[in-house]
Amino acid sequence: MTDLPSSAKIVIIGGGIVGCSTALHLGRMGQTDVILLERGRLTSGSTWHAAGLVGQLRTSANITRLLGYSVDLYNRLEAETGQATGWKRNGGLRLACRPERMIEVKRQATTARSFGLDMHVISPTEAQDLWPLMQVDDVVGAAFLPTDGQASPSDISAALAKGARMAGVTIREGVAVTGIAVENGRVVAVETDQGRIACEKVVICAGQWARAVGRMAGVNVPLVSIQHQYVITERIAGVTPTLPTLRDPDRLTYWKEEVGGLVMGGYEPNPKLWDVDPPPSPFEFQLLQPDFDHFEPIMELALGRVPALAEAGIKQMINGPESFTPDGNFILGEAPEVKNVFVGAGFNAFGIASGGGAGMALAEWVATGAPPFDLWTVDIRRFGRNHHDLDWLRTRTMEAYGRHYTMAWPSEEPEAGRPLRRSPLYDRLQQAGACFGEKLGWERPNWFADRAAGEEPVDRYSFERPNWFAAVAREHKAAREGAVLFDQTSFAKFELVGRDAEAALTWICANDVAKPAGRIVYTQMLNARGGIEADVTVTRLASDRYLIVTGTGFATHDFHWITSNIPDGLDARLVDVTSAQAVLVLMGPLARAILETLTRDDISNAAFPFGRAKRLSVAGCPVLALRVTYVGELGWELHVPVEFAATLYDALHFSGGPYGLANAGYRAIETLRLEKGYRAWGAEIGPDHSPLVAGLGGFVKLKTAIPFLGRAALEAQAAAPLPRLLAGFSADPAVTLLGRETIYRDGERVGWLAGGGFGHTVGRALGYGYVRRPEGVDRDYVLSGHYELEVAGERVPAEAFLEPPYDPTGIRIRA
Repeated sequence: MTDLPSSAKIVIIGGGIVGCSTALHLGRMGQTDVILLERGRLTSGSTWHAAGLVGQLRTSANITRLLGYSVDLYNRLEAETGQATGWKRNGGLRLACRPERMIEVKRQATTARSFGLDMHVISPTEAQDLWPLMQVDDVVGAAFLPTDGQASPSDISAALAKGARMAGVTIREGVAVTGIAVENGRVVAVETDQGRIACEKVVICAGQWARAVGRMAGVNVPLVSIQHQYVITERIAGVTPTLPTLRDPDRLTYWKEEVGGLVMGGYEPNPKLWDVDPPPSPFEFQLLQPDFDHFEPIMELALGRVPALAEAGIKQMINGPESFTPDGNFILGEAPEVKNVFVGAGFNAFGIASGGGAGMALAEWVATGAPPFDLWTVDIRRFGRNHHDLDWLRTRTMEAYGRHYTMAWPSEEPEAGRPLRRSPLYDRLQQAGACFGEKLGWERPNWFADRAAGEEPVDRYSFERPNWFAAVAREHKAAREGAVLFDQTSFAKFELVGRDAEAALTWICANDVAKPAGRIVYTQMLNARGGIEADVTVTRLASDRYLIVTGTGFATHDFHWITSNIPDGLDARLVDVTSAQAVLVLMGPLARAILETLTRDDISNAAFPFGRAKRLSVAGCPVLALRVTYVGELGWELHVPVEFAATLYDALHFSGGPYGLANAGYRAIETLRLEKGYRAWGAEIGPDHSPLVAGLGGFVKLKTAIPFLGRAALEAQAAAPLPRLLAGFSADPAVTLLGRETIYRDGERVGWLAGGGFGHTVGRALGYGYVRRPEGVDRDYVLSGHYELEVAGERVPAEAFLEPPYDPTGIRIRA
């Protein structure tokens, strides 16, 4: 006999902190036809042996907001449920032991202020006053965040579970999930060892087992298990309950107080896998054998910081496997493969800090179909084809773990598991001096070294001007004055085909795509709140066919968004054609002169104006040429079947030689687009930003009567003062802007930069961010203020602008 119901609206799989938190928040939203299934007992996976540090600051404002929600929830949870949580807000301390780390700490403190957190940069002596047991001879400085804290993982999860039951959610322990039934691309039931539960939605919160559970439904959850060790000491004189948590990244260690003793753990540069796939089941409240030899280097580093550790008794050494992801961010959201399967997993050893907020966000996502705010950083749709192979996943994830406490350099690229996805031009570009970066497994040239001048195509990172600065300046100048060639084969490219393709895109796109064949439309795709879910170009190829081009990293997300929003009953099918077409982008005032030497087709401005697409024969290659630009110059995207790519590349360089045609990379694209004020999804625009606040209202068909997704929200926003407005900021060329610098208007904090860089033509540091004010913002308000930017703790003068600093009227792109 079993007391399992035969059906439930929502089934949650996994009773760790995230599953319990999701259950609580669903219940509090009035979703009570919910059952949580735990194979063993609650928290018996990795939750129970988590260290329990709760820090809030991340590089994303919304993930910081999510972690701040956790802290707010933990502050009140015991009072709301009557269940002890072990939560205390004792603050968090982070050390810097070298000048570069101190710059990182100062920039983190600026980021904290941007996001509304009260982080203080303090001296070594002040840090020691907060943590008297440590030696500070090598400490340069530190940062202290008073609202950080620590929790008892099992207790806080028990409180979440109790709160879920109080809200009407059912929890069942000792129930093993054996399968997930899917019909017509939609989940319909969960199979267990005690019966079948028909359901509408499934939420996978199975921790290290999430990958295996996901496979039951045909869903890929990219995470692997890595051994993580820490020690718990006996009581140590001087350790008090109010001792802050401590992170010492230069010594790879973290600390917290535990019953008068200390917890000390670390992140080794050479981590060890839990080399099983899938992890064994059952594995309840179990640990792996301690590996003293592997932990010894961490222990030696720790002794240099806290000498008292040498005399302390070790109560226990924990070796607990935990799930980690290939980019170090956790996983939330609806799986793109199957409708109504959601995932909350891969918390990279900060599941306790994330648990409250992640459960809140996931519950809203499950209940309403959308997250409460932009969570792209952790969205499961950030992954792609390269994230399916277990060996590749392990390689990349081991690197991410090993970098947990290394310097977080601007523009740092991963190195493990490369190269994987290569354009047909990879070898040619490598021979030409390309220094490659990686995006969704694709190798992409970031910049080109001048080997004749002694440059090496190797990144050397810095918080100031990096070693590629001069090379990017050369490429930037060539684009503005001559011509450059970018390999952008990695663009995600889809074709929407079918009798009703126009009707489908008319609903999904904010701009008017009902144009004749050969027209290109730049458009956003909006959510119901009017936020920008995708930023794409749409080219009509025929009455029943459109080409949609989007950024490399958005391939999975945008494909899923489009297919999910095609109205029922329409004949429209989306096909991914990314791998079929290479893309060479020819840009610069001499681009037409070069292209004319290779084609008999008329490409004059009259015959081939901006915003048009034509099929050309170029050096014998069949090319779909799109006259668009993301760098602000005359030019074309040349889409060509992959087997013709090398021929086209060679011909362009041969004919472009007399014109000074140069190779250029993605870092030049970034500097060029900053000068032109072109937005980047994931930086200046995203699901939290409407086209109206982002200065893109001219690309929205509000002046027509045509219905489209998000229209009602935009109409409501247009009728009220805008809460914020995207503005550009320029500063002295000696200033290095990286993003997240705080914006001050007349001494008042009004926002932060979403991104930053350098404009080599205008000769200024440039960045973009939203100026915010509760009572509303307009152009006059933005332009009338006196601005400063906080950079690494220092305020520098800045000038605000709303029109692009380079070619604001767009004359050059229409030449």
